[in-house]
Amino acid sequence: MQIIGDYHTHTIYSHGKGTIRDNVESAFRKGLREVAICDHGPGHIIYGVKREQIFQMRREIDELNREYEKKGLKVLLGIEANVMDYDGNIDVDEEILDVLDILLLGFHYGILPRNGKSMWYFYGLNPVSKVLPFLNSKMIDLNTQAIIKAIEKYPINIITHPGSKAKLDIGKVAEAAYKHNIALEINAHHSQLSVKNIEKALNTKVEFYINSDAHHPSNVGEFQEGIKRALEAKVPIDRIINAKE
Repeated sequence: MQIIGDYHTHTIYSHGKGTIRDNVESAFRKGLREVAICDHGPGHIIYGVKREQIFQMRREIDELNREYEKKGLKVLLGIEANVMDYDGNIDVDEEILDVLDILLLGFHYGILPRNGKSMWYFYGLNPVSKVLPFLNSKMIDLNTQAIIKAIEKYPINIITHPGSKAKLDIGKVAEAAYKHNIALEINAHHSQLSVKNIEKALNTKVEFYINSDAHHPSNVGEFQEGIKRALEAKVPIDRIINAKE
């Protein structure tokens, strides 16, 4: 299996260690056809890209594409948006959407939820549910519904590391994602999707990406752990969007 594009990489605009050019040069050296720069959305109070910087990133990427597209590498501007509340709202508006090539979405700690109920669910009940089993199913359902509401509202392309920061009903998320032409991520940096959760998602028709989630330029295009899990779960190659034989 060969992965031909990396659609989840971070730069110094959030908490990565390299510039956009650094990531692009690493992708080119590794023979990728596409690479997406997807720093955290502005709702992340620690790592979020500043809103005005997104438009600067667009200009940088346009310039890099003039240099690299003729060499066979396309650079995409994306955002790894954050689920901001349990009504399914995210931290990307229409003006930002207009300049993006790809939109990723995931649950992340480090956000300031937009209402008290969501704050309590995410930072109160979520951690407690990991040690109190009777809350577990309730939080899985609440987290799942929040993601599904976002899926129904926004032009998302990929759900990142589903189940990593907040437990989800992977089967329900996969079904909703498939209906809206959204893929689930097998993240080589995080433990999710795990083999077990990949197998659950395979019971639906949802497709997958294997991404590096690189936080350093040297890790762009490093997919080994994700490939290993995909092979163990016996994912058909035609269901991995960025893979070929």
